[in-house]
Amino acid sequence: MLDVLGVTKGHGVKGVVSRYGVTRLPRKTHRGLRKVACIGSWHPARVQFQVPRHGQKGYHKRTERNKKIYRIGLGNCNRNGSTDSDLTEKTITPMGGFPHYGVVREDFLMLKGCIPGTKKRVITLRKTLLPQTSRNSLSEVNLKFIDTSSKWGHGRFQTSDEKKSFYGPLKTN
Repeated sequence: MLDVLGVTKGHGVKGVVSRYGVTRLPRKTHRGLRKVACIGSWHPARVQFQVPRHGQKGYHKRTERNKKIYRIGLGNCNRNGSTDSDLTEKTITPMGGFPHYGVVREDFLMLKGCIPGTKKRVITLRKTLLPQTSRNSLSEVNLKFIDTSSKWGHGRFQTSDEKKSFYGPLKTN
């Protein structure tokens, strides 16, 4: 189990509706409707910190805890996308590459769950601070299948050989 530290995807300066999900006011509201209706009472004579305000959305440092390691792989291996159940010789890179990343050429780490930040952003991995005792964290991982179809559209083929055998000879060949 690992903790993943990173900086989230930045969205710039946003209002309260986008930033906190505050309900929009009715259509005929005076001086704007994407606002907080009341930001506080007369006394205390200051705005409380809990009241939603406009400002920076995203690009914050966050820590995702307790991510399970599914696979540690070599980037130059031709079979790093294969499993014990799926013996097809394929790499971890999907057909056409990962969107906004490309082809995986270096060693990689496959984790369960989401990771903060955009593609290609640097992250920090650390061992979890608390000892893991749950059955889920101590159980052994057994991957049955890794999907390597195209992530750009509605990919249906796992390898280029599978695609060629389905379509047969084409005019371009």
